[in-house]
Amino acid sequence: MSAQTGMTTEAITAQTGGSDASGGGPRDTSGIPGRRPFRFGKWFLATGWRHMVGVIITAFALLPLLFVFSASLNPRGTLTGSNALFSEIGLDSYVRILTDPQVPYATWFGNTLIIAGITSIATVFLGALAAYSFSRMRFTGRRFGLITIVVIQMFPQLLAVVAIFLLMSWIGDLFPAIGLNTRIGLIMVYLGGALGVNTYLMYGFFNTVPASIDEAAKIDGAGHARIFFTMILRLAAPILAVVALLSFITSVNEFVVASVLLIDTDQQTLAVGLTKLVSNPRYADWSAFSAGAVMAALPVVALFLFLQKYIVSGLTAGSVK
Repeated sequence: MSAQTGMTTEAITAQTGGSDASGGGPRDTSGIPGRRPFRFGKWFLATGWRHMVGVIITAFALLPLLFVFSASLNPRGTLTGSNALFSEIGLDSYVRILTDPQVPYATWFGNTLIIAGITSIATVFLGALAAYSFSRMRFTGRRFGLITIVVIQMFPQLLAVVAIFLLMSWIGDLFPAIGLNTRIGLIMVYLGGALGVNTYLMYGFFNTVPASIDEAAKIDGAGHARIFFTMILRLAAPILAVVALLSFITSVNEFVVASVLLIDTDQQTLAVGLTKLVSNPRYADWSAFSAGAVMAALPVVALFLFLQKYIVSGLTAGSVK
């Protein structure tokens, strides 16, 4: 009888969370195990090495940016002693590049924005038209056209610089407004070089849009033009934003073709104009060059921040069907 009473007392104590037999405090009856001690080796093998790799990659990406920004604040105009970041800080380089009459930075900046802006908008519009045709229409030469677009992109535009120069020179003799040494001529060259890859990129995205949407619109009497402008363009906003951003960045950074086609100083872009600041072997104003590069990056950063909500979905969409 006493044994049964003892067992009953222990069961009641266990159910009510009472003290254990050793008197060491209340017993944990929740069923949740206690917190395990932190082990650095196990954490590092599981996830810690990923954090370390991320920190190294971030530092590797930010160091050149910090170096250029530090050089732009160096009032001496050279890179001597620039290994010590922000050792000397001043805005002399920014004032010099904006006020020097021999360096029309504002003109170069305006030319770059005009050329890059028109190129990106025209690339998106023309590429979207071509991609919609390849995706929704069936016509003779469709497959051959897609294969040709891919094959042409294998050859860099640098190989055609001589041919482009001769072609634009010949066009300039007939139509001076769109020939050599004109911004419109450079825009046309950029459009010809960018339409192929951008068309194929948007073609993959348009294939992910269900064709049943087009069929339902056609039943209601809509034609291809109405479907394209009122429905497809809205559904394809992510890829359009990505193509516009990539085209804008490429046009801002492009140097080889722009340096060949734009001869006059007032027609040149930032990539061509800023190179003159460091082309003199006797004196290269690297500080002013860095200041100009920092200011030239502002429109790209602003456009990236404005379109960032479309970038991830636009880059990944179209990769699978």
